[in-house]
Amino acid sequence: MEDEKLVEVMFDRSDQHRLVGGIYLGKVEAVIPGIQAAFVDIGSAKAGFLHVSDLEWDRDQSSGARTNTGKGRRDRRFPAIQDEIKKGQSIIVQVTKEPIGTKGPKLTSQISLPGRFLVYIPGSYQVGVSRKIEDRSERSRLRKLAKEILPKDGGGIIIRTVSEELNRETFEKEFKRLSSTWEEILKKKESLEAPAPLQREASLISSVIRDLFSSRFESIKVDSKKIYQEILQYVKSIAPDLKDRVILYDESKSLFDKYGIGSEVEGTFTKRAMLLSGGYIISEQTEALVSVDVNTGKYIGKKDPEKTILRTNLDAAGEIARQLRLRDIGGIIVCDFIDMESQKNRDKVLNEMKIHLAKDRARTKVSEFSRLGLVEMTRHRVRPSLFQSLTLNCDHCEGGGRVYTPETVVRKIERALNRLSENEKEKHVLVRLHPGIALNIFEKEPNFLRNVGRSTKLRVALRDDPLLREDEFRILSGLAETDVTSRYASM
Repeated sequence: MEDEKLVEVMFDRSDQHRLVGGIYLGKVEAVIPGIQAAFVDIGSAKAGFLHVSDLEWDRDQSSGARTNTGKGRRDRRFPAIQDEIKKGQSIIVQVTKEPIGTKGPKLTSQISLPGRFLVYIPGSYQVGVSRKIEDRSERSRLRKLAKEILPKDGGGIIIRTVSEELNRETFEKEFKRLSSTWEEILKKKESLEAPAPLQREASLISSVIRDLFSSRFESIKVDSKKIYQEILQYVKSIAPDLKDRVILYDESKSLFDKYGIGSEVEGTFTKRAMLLSGGYIISEQTEALVSVDVNTGKYIGKKDPEKTILRTNLDAAGEIARQLRLRDIGGIIVCDFIDMESQKNRDKVLNEMKIHLAKDRARTKVSEFSRLGLVEMTRHRVRPSLFQSLTLNCDHCEGGGRVYTPETVVRKIERALNRLSENEKEKHVLVRLHPGIALNIFEKEPNFLRNVGRSTKLRVALRDDPLLREDEFRILSGLAETDVTSRYASM
């Protein structure tokens, strides 16, 4: 959250594992010269996509040795992929993008191992410093330090943003740990047959703390004692001065309800987002791109129409940037702002958007206003959007609409029961739900009723109801079976 507003959502579930960041011993299924790419089996449902631009180094997979192909990343004249890899070959790859829609995961053979302060790149020879470290003398010091510590042919590194004022001892310690991890991966590879995982990315919580947590954050609030202890121990080891900012949340009201997280997440499933000025934006997601339309709505200003339009567009610029982060929308985005006559005002709106986009961890590129008054931009896509992750195609309208996944419905029921237990004296509860959701519970979460009963002190029973939609449920309280769904059911 930033300025008491939700700006980014990441989630992990025990029945799913993230692919991004994972390193695999893959088996080349096919090499396609026509698109200069290969499809590589890494053991996932769909084969991964490996483009020739991610094969800059001709690596001896058995020894880890590397030879320069003579082509840099900026030089797009790559060697032919059919000369570099063959069908049936084993190759070490890393996932850079989750499967999205009909596309499999995106792969690279340019392996990178992230740490708290450094990213180690075994197949490189360069030293990079995060662009967010702006002080020239500090950038120069860090680069010099890296070159002193890096052994010859020891790989390359990128120095991360949190590394400002990093000392030599910490630098050496982390580099040694990361390079040892790479040696272990190469050793493990010798005893495996492709496809096989070599190293999975750290858990979501570990990677969030590693990559994001710094003095810029006021606090981390955790509602699980177990996870609180895990985070606290990790923070003590990497940034002990920040340990007091890790807070265990133990109030009776749920953490999501306390900060309005659920309602904010549910708001991402609607097309409309309101602006402080009274205007609103409408987002439409298609296969090719996302369109965003800006409207003045109820805000009509006083006298000067240009001022009214400028105010609405400035509000929209900030809200569009926030919604892109919040909904995790990637790809091509086209923003249709309200037409402005003044070039000066168009520049103000564009600058406002760039200021807000600078807070986004995902790479974004924004163009100038086009002749049609549109702003085109791209945002790096790593995983499916929040909407795609938490919903499924609706069979009744042949894919025109979406319904919540069974796992999401079960979590909504769980949170509703927690809210009910805090506010109702009645302990008998009946939950009516679609047969598909009931089956999902019995098959995947057989201890659901026992666990919910233990945590809420409620006596909960389930009853399937084929008349309900796939993602609909009703909560009936007491022997009279009073319907209290509207009171307690939300995200």
